[in-house]
Amino acid sequence: MRTYVCATVLSLLVSAAPGAEKKVISPPEFAGSPGTAPLFSSGILVDGTLYISGQIGRDLKTREVPADFEAEVKRCLDNIGIVLKAAGMTYEDIVSVQVYLTDMELFPRMNAVYSTIIKEPRPTRTTVGVTKLADPKARIEITATARR
Repeated sequence: MRTYVCATVLSLLVSAAPGAEKKVISPPEFAGSPGTAPLFSSGILVDGTLYISGQIGRDLKTREVPADFEAEVKRCLDNIGIVLKAAGMTYEDIVSVQVYLTDMELFPRMNAVYSTIIKEPRPTRTTVGVTKLADPKARIEITATARR
């Protein structure tokens, strides 16, 4: 339900602005294997608003998820930072964040890392417990919306 609602809101925002151009944000660090096209965009910029796809804590070079949870959270936020930078934005431009955790017991540990990177005034945030993520090793996924 949540995914459908978010997709519907994004669709309405894009269609509500006649002539709004969608610009795909594809940082070179996110390039896939040669000859393969990604199944989604890392980010979409529409009229100064950047919609960042869910990022997990996978290292972009090794494609591995760290065993240490705090390192996984930091990598996840670093990946978001790469998309922000490619769009000419910073963490300060983030207005909304959605966090998905496979274990809500990890919330305080996630929050400890999150608060070192996302500074005051912090964006709105929703944290949801989920049974699993697309990568079975991932324990966290974060998506964000930023505005210039």
